[in-house]
Amino acid sequence: MPSWIGAVILPLSGLLLSLPAGADVKARSCGEVRQAYGAKGFSLVDIPYQEIAGEHLRTCPQEYTCCTTEMEDKLSQQSKLEFENLVEETSHFVRTTFVSRHKKFDEFFRELLENAEKSLNDMFVRTYGMLYMQNSEVFQDLFTELKRYYTGGNVNLEEMLNDFWARLLERMFQLINPQYHFSEDYLECVSKYTDQLKPFGDVPRKLKIQVTRAFIAARTFVQGLTVGREVANRVSKVSPTPGCIRALMKMLYCPYCRGLPTVRPCNNYCLNVMKGCLANQADLDTEWNLFIDAMLLVAERLEGPFNIESVMDPIDVKISEAIMNMQENSMQVSAKVFQGCGQPKPAPALRSARSAPENFNTRFRPYNPEERPTTAAGTSLDRLRTVWRTMQHSVTDIKEKLKLSKKVWSALPYTICKDERVTAGTSNEEDCWNGHSKARYLPEIMNDGLTNQINNPEVDVDITRPDTFIRQQIMALRVMTNKLKNAYNGNDVNFQDTSDESSGSGSGSGCMDDVCPTEFEFITTEAPAVDPDRREEDSSAAQLGHSLLSWSLVCMVLALQRLCR
Repeated sequence: MPSWIGAVILPLSGLLLSLPAGADVKARSCGEVRQAYGAKGFSLVDIPYQEIAGEHLRTCPQEYTCCTTEMEDKLSQQSKLEFENLVEETSHFVRTTFVSRHKKFDEFFRELLENAEKSLNDMFVRTYGMLYMQNSEVFQDLFTELKRYYTGGNVNLEEMLNDFWARLLERMFQLINPQYHFSEDYLECVSKYTDQLKPFGDVPRKLKIQVTRAFIAARTFVQGLTVGREVANRVSKVSPTPGCIRALMKMLYCPYCRGLPTVRPCNNYCLNVMKGCLANQADLDTEWNLFIDAMLLVAERLEGPFNIESVMDPIDVKISEAIMNMQENSMQVSAKVFQGCGQPKPAPALRSARSAPENFNTRFRPYNPEERPTTAAGTSLDRLRTVWRTMQHSVTDIKEKLKLSKKVWSALPYTICKDERVTAGTSNEEDCWNGHSKARYLPEIMNDGLTNQINNPEVDVDITRPDTFIRQQIMALRVMTNKLKNAYNGNDVNFQDTSDESSGSGSGSGCMDDVCPTEFEFITTEAPAVDPDRREEDSSAAQLGHSLLSWSLVCMVLALQRLCR
């Protein structure tokens, strides 16, 4: 044997004898790492069969390693992707809560309005035929404005209701004074006396308070669900900082580089990494919790005194009271209007009647909830009540889900680190990856929030630079919370998607202690119908027109009742 061969064998044999039997050979093998790396979908071309010197590593310990530079880069990107997916999965509950509940509540409320409008239209077409269709824009405008208000349109709800009462006064004033002809200018003058004369008594004030509060609560609640949905969707899509990505790689995949692919991070180690990476999200929690509390308060309004069904239920009695007040005070009202607006011109001579009697008596009966309608409109009413009950159950369900979503953002690190796919768990604190080796993790756990990460041992966090995007979401929640509080107190609010001024505000208790009549008789004498384009019409059209107008005034508001049963 040549002498140079012996000179090589002797040092090698001495080295092998100095190591534990079989331990060094197994430690240097990258077989398990290759298997785990391939299972992630990566090509095995980049990975060595045995450990190599680790001076090239930028994140993991620069010791003997199974990772090449290409592997470290790929695993770093993989850790970033997995982190983003984990946050999105963990926040899935709160996101679906707002997305699905917003969809349901909005669908219920829109169906409520659509069915109410259809019910009204079906009943009036059957009852009045062409006469109703010629005046149907009055009802269409009413529902259009209600829908626009609900969807956040620039509708001043209080002014709209004031306008309703002013128009009602104009119509009723013509009915109690059929012997006169009133021009459009004169009727406009009449409407200006609505507040001064109070021809309908206290009914308009009470109904305005009740209706505005109910619709304000419904609109603000659905807007709150929209804001919650948008904030949850935005915050769940995280953009980790370079310092966070480095910490994620060190926690999730540096065990691969150390030849320990099956060893998972220690639970406390994971918490510090996640608290550093999600520090800004945790700062969202305070404003989020206030927002949830405000949503729960408005939800109580929808179930309690502001719920639309209980508000609209007595509206038939209230309108009957209003019309009776108008009838009883007709002489005083007319006298004051004539004094303020001038003496009106007498109506043109009545032409011969064709089909209607000279005197037409109209009886108004308030709708009795105990009497089940037998017309097609009754079927629609049953549907409205079913939709409303379902909507009420939906509000109760939303409340329960909202309660569960409190503190969701500060809880993200704990929820993620409980995932058995991520950490070794709290019961295994010795045989877990601590960032350097397979051993217990010793540093203390950081508190929540950005300012508490100044001494985070795992993530380099610049506490002087809060995340601008998260701060925008905090501001959006703060603004929405203030609007919810206003709605809870019955005050109208302005939303960013409206055009100009905020709507009016309502206040008061809206008590309903007055005793209202159940029936009264309205008598009119023959008089021609007055139209802006035609001064006269035949007597039959005039008297039927008066009948339609009188009955329509009652039914218009009864439609509001059916709207939300």
